[in-house]
Amino acid sequence: MKLVIQIVLWIVIIFLGWKLWNSVMGPVEFNKIKEARYVKVIKSLKDIQAAELAHKEITGSFTGDWDSLVRFIDTAKFAITQRRDTSYADVAKNKAYGIDQGYFIEESLIDTLGFTPVKDSLFGGTDRYKTMMNVPIEGVNAKFDLKSGKITKNDATYSVFEAKVSKKTILSDLDKDLVIQEMQVQSVDGVNGPDIKVGSLEEVNTSGNWPKLYDSAKDQ
Repeated sequence: MKLVIQIVLWIVIIFLGWKLWNSVMGPVEFNKIKEARYVKVIKSLKDIQAAELAHKEITGSFTGDWDSLVRFIDTAKFAITQRRDTSYADVAKNKAYGIDQGYFIEESLIDTLGFTPVKDSLFGGTDRYKTMMNVPIEGVNAKFDLKSGKITKNDATYSVFEAKVSKKTILSDLDKDLVIQEMQVQSVDGVNGPDIKVGSLEEVNTSGNWPKLYDSAKDQ
């Protein structure tokens, strides 16, 4: 009977020890995996951000369609320009004051020197833009949610876009309680809210919602 009691006590001790270890190391391991995945996701969101900004620069608006964005990168070109300042006599003003060259008009002229493909400028000749819509986490078969639209601020209309993915999707195979906590994060050093995203459909904003530490992080 004494032996049975000792065995039961050891089982209880081992179980409590495992629970204690898991309560300490579980969040540590969760954060390690989470941060590695966030780095990969944010890298893709930065590619999407660059592609959308190029689309806006050349076409005048953002797009919420993946096929349209990929076709744009495949075919569009940036203009290579050069700015130069010039000045010339303000004939009307000089004539009004009865002088020859007292007043001058100064202008800045933009000369187009040539064109360069958008895909070379943004993606260095690689074709990763063709898969940037896919969430880059092993075992996750999902795409970023991409939308565009227009909003009005101070009587002016602006084109806007938003690309996002839920943290729940990125961390779906990890501890459910820790995932719920992560989706409620509000911190200077954290990715706030339930999603990782770039852009906004509610305000004129093309930035991401991640802290600066992820901008300097290397791929893991």
